[in-house]
Amino acid sequence: MMPSFRFETELMARGMARVAGVDEAGRGPLAGPVIAAAVILSPGLIPEGVQDSKQLTRRKRDGLLKLITQQAEVGIGEASVEEIDEINILRASHLAMCRAIEALPKRPDHVLIDGNMIPRDLALPATPIVKGDTLSLSIAAASIVAKTRRDAIMWDLAQQCPGYGWETNMGYPTKCHKEALRNLGVTPHHRRSFKPVHNIL
Repeated sequence: MMPSFRFETELMARGMARVAGVDEAGRGPLAGPVIAAAVILSPGLIPEGVQDSKQLTRRKRDGLLKLITQQAEVGIGEASVEEIDEINILRASHLAMCRAIEALPKRPDHVLIDGNMIPRDLALPATPIVKGDTLSLSIAAASIVAKTRRDAIMWDLAQQCPGYGWETNMGYPTKCHKEALRNLGVTPHHRRSFKPVHNIL
């Protein structure tokens, strides 16, 4: 199934001209921040091939990222490892989403959120859409921006902390990552509130 512009078009028909799609990347990994993106697509300038970032190759994502940043309004937000450990990963994901929306050049009229919950601190009209990155083009575009940004961060962290395989596993609890945790120990970039890391500590 390819995402469509149906949700956005319906809201625009009701007078909400600026509709932002919001998604996050990095809820499941044991290391690194959680990144969110908010994207407002222009109806006449939607890059061809936009879909859920998980369905795209890295090369395709990189190409679409360029088009999205050129043709749409983009905001990016981050919640740090410290914030994840302090307030939990769900709240941190929502915090990153709110920061991404605030980073947009102009305030949106309505927000489409990937998932089944609206961030409790979001003071804007919003609609949660389960599997939104497969249904809404704006959310799919946000998923591409969030994933490419987070992958780049994890690649940089992999250069600082070699041996954990973050340049390929992006911090997810793969077998090689868990083995490195046991052999090399916990880094400042690991989420101490996550069970595999907490158990080692």
